[in-house]
Order: sequence, then C-alpha cells, then structure tokens
Amino acid sequence: MATINWPEGKESAASFTFDVDAESAWLAMDPANAERPGVLSQAIYGPRVGVPLILEVLTKHAIKGSFFIPGINVELYPETVQSIIEAGHELGLHGYTHTPPARLSREEESDELDRAFDLLTGAGGTITGYRSPSWDVSPHTLDLLEAKGLVYASQFMDDFRPYRHQGRGLVELPVQWILDDWPHFAWYAGDSARTIRSTVEVEAIWKEEFDGMRVRGGSYILTMHPQVSGRPSRVALLDRMIEYVASHEDVWITTCAEIAAHVDEQLPREGQA
Repeated sequence: MATINWPEGKESAASFTFDVDAESAWLAMDPANAERPGVLSQAIYGPRVGVPLILEVLTKHAIKGSFFIPGINVELYPETVQSIIEAGHELGLHGYTHTPPARLSREEESDELDRAFDLLTGAGGTITGYRSPSWDVSPHTLDLLEAKGLVYASQFMDDFRPYRHQGRGLVELPVQWILDDWPHFAWYAGDSARTIRSTVEVEAIWKEEFDGMRVRGGSYILTMHPQVSGRPSRVALLDRMIEYVASHEDVWITTCAEIAAHVDEQLPREGQA
C-alpha cells in the first residue's frame, strides 16, 4: 500500500458525506412502498427538513460536504439540490433510482449512470465521484465508471486508506457500515427487530473509529442520510462530530472530490514505480 502524503503536513483526512435518497431507497427496496404514504413520509423528511438542517451545521463550521444524490431526486426535489449546490458542496452520483447495480443488467446500469450524470451536471454540479446504492456493485460497475471518466468511487470496505483499483485509474475512498448512520439509527415497521441506538452510543463508536484511523493516516468517510440523521438530536451529533474532528489540527477536512484528486496525484498507476 502506497503511503499518502496529505497536504500541508496533515496526517490524515476526513469527509462528511450525505446520501440524499428520499423515497428512492424505499421504492428500490420494495416497489409496493409506493402505495404506503406513511412509509414514504419518513423518506420525504430528508429533503424537506433534514437537508436544510444539515446545511446549517456545515455552514456554521465553514466546511464543505459531499452529497450523493440519486438522479431522480434532481427531478423530484430541484430546490433541495440547488440549495446544496449554492452552498458550495460537492455532488456525487448515486444511481438514478437507487437500485443496487448488482440487480441490474450492464445496459440498465449504464443507463442509470448516464441519466443521473446528465441530471446532476445539468443542475450545475461538477461530478467526479460515485457511490453505489446500498454499496452493492456489479461486475460491470468499475468499467462503467471509468468509461464515464470519473476520478473516484466510495463504496468498497477493504481498507481505511484510499487506494487505486488494480489495473485502473479509478481511486477508491473506502467506507464501512460502522461509519454509516443507517445501521445505528434507521428503523421501520418491516424490520421491527432493529433497535434504535442513542446518539451517545453512536458518538462514542464514531469517535473511536476516527481516533484509530487518524493515527494510521486513513481517510475518515462518515456517511449520513438526511432522512435518518436530519432528526434534531442527530443533527446535534453531526455538530459535535465536526467539532471533534476539527479539534485535531493534523486532519484535513474536505470533500471526497478533493481527497480523491489529491490521492490521484499521489498514488502510482500500473507500470509506475
């Protein structure tokens, strides 16, 4: 694994990222949810309430986040997407309908990628990265991303440091379920065996993982969903997490796009020393 020299003497990197799924995740999970307005109401909360609250916290700390948005939500929630762009945050691809690529044919996956790219760039976003819905890639995903000219993906869990995919130009910014809000906080009637965790417990988990990754020069990618972490108590948790990460002067806090661009210059390509 190549050593990454982070900018300005920093020892590690961190990015706060948000998957603005809205209803698309629930409809991809089960199309019958289209007839269940009560189920979808918790999804609608994300763009309607969660995103504005999250943007307030990011503005307070003067940091830029990375927002991965299914293309269909550019059509359904154009004002929400525009508010993210106007605040200077990164937009990233997250499919068109939030259907996991592993459930799609190559042609269907390519069409989803093209439609989402056109919608996000048409809205004014500069797109260099992708995160697969449910972090579930197909055998074709990396080929399609490279053909699209993307710089990075953020969906694999095989490291805590950025790396370049073997034989490719594509950079990976690894993620992990431990740093995703959904396993800790999400609850719905169809999965009533789940237990909602307190923010105190999750804060301890997220800080412990940050501490471990920081001393090893990793990139800390925290993934949050506005419909989950846009609740008032969890917005307060985001506020505290940003304060905690920012209190470490040797950590570079930036967008996934900036991390990937820096790593792309640092990591050798196949055939290079």
